[in-house]
Amino acid sequence: MCPACSNPIARCVCRQGEPAPAAGGVVRVQRETKGRKGKGVTVITGIPLGPSELAELATQLKRKCGSGGTVKDGVIEIQGDHRDLLVEELTARGWAVRRSGG
Repeated sequence: MCPACSNPIARCVCRQGEPAPAAGGVVRVQRETKGRKGKGVTVITGIPLGPSELAELATQLKRKCGSGGTVKDGVIEIQGDHRDLLVEELTARGWAVRRSGG
């Protein structure tokens, strides 16, 4: 369900042209080091928000973790291993959150 217009995501009128949420509406939080010379980042995928809302959420999460990060292709990357803190924060915001990976 779209939080703005209360319609199913497939029939959302306020977010036309934006990508639909991936992974069945489950937000996934995982740690990655691939392609970063061993430096770990926390990756958050599946958040059903548009680009501007996603950037705002990333800013709030980075501030909460006290570290840097970015938004790339609808995925939030936060420097360091902050999985536990981010799972708690995203759950408090009302999303179904799952830790994935090791």
